[in-house]
Amino acid sequence: MLWDWSYAFEILPILAQASLVTVQATLLGFVLALILGLVFALLRMARAPWIALPVSAFVEFIRSTPLLIQIFFLYFVFPEFGVSLDAFTAGVIALGLHYGTYCAEVYRAGLDNVPRGQWEASTALNLSPFHTFRDIIIPQAIPPVVPALGNYFVALFKETPLLSAIAVLELMQQAKILGSTTFRYIEPITLVGLFFLVFSLVAAALIRMVERRLNRIGAR
Repeated sequence: MLWDWSYAFEILPILAQASLVTVQATLLGFVLALILGLVFALLRMARAPWIALPVSAFVEFIRSTPLLIQIFFLYFVFPEFGVSLDAFTAGVIALGLHYGTYCAEVYRAGLDNVPRGQWEASTALNLSPFHTFRDIIIPQAIPPVVPALGNYFVALFKETPLLSAIAVLELMQQAKILGSTTFRYIEPITLVGLFFLVFSLVAAALIRMVERRLNRIGAR
């Protein structure tokens, strides 16, 4: 038979368990990307060239090199410099760093769209840079860029199979192990595709909910 339902139901719980690792890597990697992206965006806006230029060069370097190479570098090369990371940690850091550079561009677009008068009003009120960004600028810059950030969240989720290259037992790695054990690949690979489809649709729906909620708050 081309498709064996009994085998599919047998491996479904195993893949479901592996999917938890995939979801965990996605969430941790995206939280890291959101934080690093905002830091990169703010540093690139610094008036001091010795801060802005190196950060800009670093962001462009990460954006211009493949994620898989960055995963390998963190996992296999860093130990040569005395920094040893387990496979999951190296994978999460690579995902967060890579997508943090993309999020930085999204944040920068949002910050640039804040009316100049808001910056000038903050200066006139003698607000510190910290309070200006925290209370005035960032609350206006973030809501419009939520859809773009959400797209990167879904994209990051679909990149997690790359972690199988360093033996992280995520969804795709587990499917390959099952296939190599039974020599049946159609069921595990198809189920993995369905898992990713469902998770991506759920993530997209949640992003739209967040966007609508932020719009309602902004309308008030």
